[in-house]
Amino acid sequence: MRILPTAAALFLGLSVVALLPAQKVKREPLTEDQIDKIAEAGGDPVVRVSLYTRYLNEHADVIKGLGKRAKSPARSRRLDDELQDFTALMDELGSNLDTYSERHADIRKSLKPLTEDSQRWLVILRALAGEPAFDLARKEAIESGEDLAGQAQRLLSEQTSYFNLHKDERGQDRAEPK
Repeated sequence: MRILPTAAALFLGLSVVALLPAQKVKREPLTEDQIDKIAEAGGDPVVRVSLYTRYLNEHADVIKGLGKRAKSPARSRRLDDELQDFTALMDELGSNLDTYSERHADIRKSLKPLTEDSQRWLVILRALAGEPAFDLARKEAIESGEDLAGQAQRLLSEQTSYFNLHKDERGQDRAEPK
């Protein structure tokens, strides 16, 4: 009778161990240093958007470089990871842009480079030949890139019009009630 509880415990332990590889670890698209720099720039929207743009440029360059390498399972896994990180970072920047737009923060200075760079990112993503191992991540990155590019262009246009009408609010981090 003592064997039954031991066998059950052994079975349960092996079941848990078998499930561990199936669990996904949440990836972080930024290094600790990059996270710290973005956190430090929290009070300056222009710097924060510029940092995100720089980090996205770095990811885009890695993706472009990987695209030129010979096909292999390791390359495909790395591209899939990089594309997922790239998409997550673009989505995070898009959320920040939404916040700054609602606050009427003057981020025109950082939007111009973002609109130009986002077009370059889309060229890199579209030039990357799809493969089954990362095709879904590539499609999601392209969709996210198109959304971000459109958002940045629209926001730059809206901000240019807004701050032409509200010259006294130029350079602000947030609209203050009057």
